[in-house]
Amino acid sequence: MRPLLHPTLINGRTGDPALYIETLFEQRAILFDIGDISLLSPRKIRRLEHVFVSHAHIDHFFGFDRMLRVLVGREKQIHLYGPEGFVDQVHHKLGAYRWNLVDREPGDLSFVVTEIAPSLATQTVRFRLKTAFAAEAMGAGRIDRGIVVEDPTFRVSTAVLDHRTPCLGFAIEEPSHLNVWKTRLAILGLPVGPWLSDLKRAVIENRPDDFRVRIRASTMSSDQHDMPLGKLREVLTVTPGQKIGYVTDVADTADNRKAIVELVKGADLLFIESAFAKADVALATERAHLTTEAAGQIARQAGVRRVEPFHFSPRYAGEDERMENEVMAAFAGRPGTKKDP
Repeated sequence: MRPLLHPTLINGRTGDPALYIETLFEQRAILFDIGDISLLSPRKIRRLEHVFVSHAHIDHFFGFDRMLRVLVGREKQIHLYGPEGFVDQVHHKLGAYRWNLVDREPGDLSFVVTEIAPSLATQTVRFRLKTAFAAEAMGAGRIDRGIVVEDPTFRVSTAVLDHRTPCLGFAIEEPSHLNVWKTRLAILGLPVGPWLSDLKRAVIENRPDDFRVRIRASTMSSDQHDMPLGKLREVLTVTPGQKIGYVTDVADTADNRKAIVELVKGADLLFIESAFAKADVALATERAHLTTEAAGQIARQAGVRRVEPFHFSPRYAGEDERMENEVMAAFAGRPGTKKDP
């Protein structure tokens, strides 16, 4: 099966946090944290639709200016999400520049910014290039069941964690996983192409069997025709959707562990910070981060299928293998690791 969500740690395990997730068959992408994104091509930045920021420490928010520079002048809307105080932080970023010539720009770039309080109350504000990024209030609300975004092809949930400042953890999951069988397409004489995204969306949205799906080999193809959804269902199999967790910069407390486990429980893949080696637990506690051992224990307790440690402290430069091994030992519950609390 080919998963819909394809994650990449832009800066590897030791650089600034930034997890880029591409969605298969669709020209759009999601970003968790926006540290240094200089390695991300302009083409990939232009695909972004949703950016989720755990907190605004510089290594998690530094890349906002790069994104802004690439997108200014384009007709584009980006949804940004962050913890309490995030609206003002974005506004201050935008206010650092002079926008007196915005009337000459061809497109109206806008940022729709939602901040999430520890109570899960929210407020949303829009900033538009054509108004020199003046703040436009869009309302307040409250997150239901921790769900921040519910899209036909994915859902993002959050938990407010503690890093001596509110810090958001996230989980993204497909409502269901749809696998296309090329052999069945061939039997029906149907091409592989962008129309398969429309087919998948129709299934996810529970369209009726008489719903018409436009079939085309490419967006420019003149050979196009419609077929009812009922006749196309046999080319798909539906299985439970993929789930990916993203957790970084959190203190190792009982409350944090409980909230993280609930958020990422049963995830297929968990990206979790492992800032300090297990021997440096005192330093990790002082700086409100996880050790490698704590990260592995949390992943084990949450029952995730695979764990990807990252955000190693620069003090362990060249020791990635050691750090990974410590996480994996705790994840596997091997001798020499403490029992889960």
